[in-house]
Amino acid sequence: MTRRGARRRLGLLTCGTLLVAGCGSAEPDPGPSSPAGPAPATSRSFAPGAAGAGDPYFPSYGNGGYDVAHYTVKVRYDLETDKLSGTTTLRATATADLSAFNLDLAGLTVRSVTVDGTAARHSRTEDELVITPAIGLTSGNGFTAEIRYDGRPEPLRTEALGEGGWLHTTDGAIALGQPESASTWFPVNDHPSDKATYDMEITVPKGLTAVSNGVPKGRSTSGAWTTWKWSETAPTASYLTTVAIGKFRVTTGEHKGRPVYSAVTTQVAQGAPDRSIARTVEVADYLESVFGPYPFDAYGGVVVADDRIRYALETQSRPVYSASFFRQGDNTGVVAHELAHQWYGNSVSIQRWQDIWLNEGLATYAEWLWAEHDGSTTVQRSFEQKYANAGGQVWRTPPGKPGVANLFSRSVYDRGGMTVHALRVAVGDTAFFTILRTWAAERKNGNATTADFVALAERITGKKLAKVFDPWLYGTERPPAPKAL
Repeated sequence: MTRRGARRRLGLLTCGTLLVAGCGSAEPDPGPSSPAGPAPATSRSFAPGAAGAGDPYFPSYGNGGYDVAHYTVKVRYDLETDKLSGTTTLRATATADLSAFNLDLAGLTVRSVTVDGTAARHSRTEDELVITPAIGLTSGNGFTAEIRYDGRPEPLRTEALGEGGWLHTTDGAIALGQPESASTWFPVNDHPSDKATYDMEITVPKGLTAVSNGVPKGRSTSGAWTTWKWSETAPTASYLTTVAIGKFRVTTGEHKGRPVYSAVTTQVAQGAPDRSIARTVEVADYLESVFGPYPFDAYGGVVVADDRIRYALETQSRPVYSASFFRQGDNTGVVAHELAHQWYGNSVSIQRWQDIWLNEGLATYAEWLWAEHDGSTTVQRSFEQKYANAGGQVWRTPPGKPGVANLFSRSVYDRGGMTVHALRVAVGDTAFFTILRTWAAERKNGNATTADFVALAERITGKKLAKVFDPWLYGTERPPAPKAL
């Protein structure tokens, strides 16, 4: 996510940019004479899945006891009434013997639920949807759940993080936000540790465009309604899903066999936003030369104009940018930041929110790399400016453990980027760029932690790197200027 202004919003990030908890039941004891393999159903102990994914910063985010493979989200949005109706079908595998499981769903009314085609009981506790299937779900087995729902979607608001999720706009709507947003428009395991693939079908009044993630799969019109279809076949963290509904200047094309689809709101004059987004594939190609192959099946970007959105977010394959980034003219720096997230944050996702510096530090560094490539300034000069001008709060806040209130602070971005540069200076360019490319390749489509990144760097360099990482990630004073080991 990319921030704009003095403060970045945590609910809807300006820059944009764990542990799967068990259900709590004990493993069944098959007994000394039981054969190998699953125990008979009569000997199993079924229990509800956890109402949280186990993230220390956000214990209630996500859920435990299952792993989702795919969502099919079909929604219809009526701009005039601000009403959303939808059916979401998810394919998942139980990771524990479940008598019930939770999904995250904020505000909307559930009309019916089925599990494997059979009606299931459901209840609500605030933003938790509790589903009780007719029979228990056995660990290791797949299941399908279908949820029908409707209502007027509202954004999520928290005192620490701000506002994120579904926003009604003057010409449509947008669903966007970090660290959570998806649960405002479809039932979901809303934590990045449970990534899944997506098919989206968004039906809107004829004349409006509905842009989402991945590859465009066409549109069809029936009467006064048009349905837009999108498919993201790479695993996606739920906060990286989006839909933008409104009137846009759409440009399409193809690059390296992949579709390019970008949309700029007609609420801003044609000019800098269009030119900047048009350079998306150029920027992506440069980053590919540094980080390795571009990880997704589509390119693009969306520019929106809404005073509540003063940030950019790396929504998968198609980042969303506030028009405010382009008021002073062309801005490919923000494009480089959000595209870098396609490797670091999207393809390689964090396992827990504490490690957000892995996303933002690497994306900030990508801005510096792009500025040098584009002839603006060197990476070393970008580092020196940040190092000299960072305020006391940057040094007092450790980016590797920022706390919830500082999750999207300047320390996470700027000091995160400086940490990346300190690593480069310490190990040299050959090892450094090998680390970046290997991180993207080995962790593609998965999740990782800071400890994983440090371990990789130590494996590639053959050196212990605590004296590099510890002061930059966890210290509360300004570290000395970096030097080679």
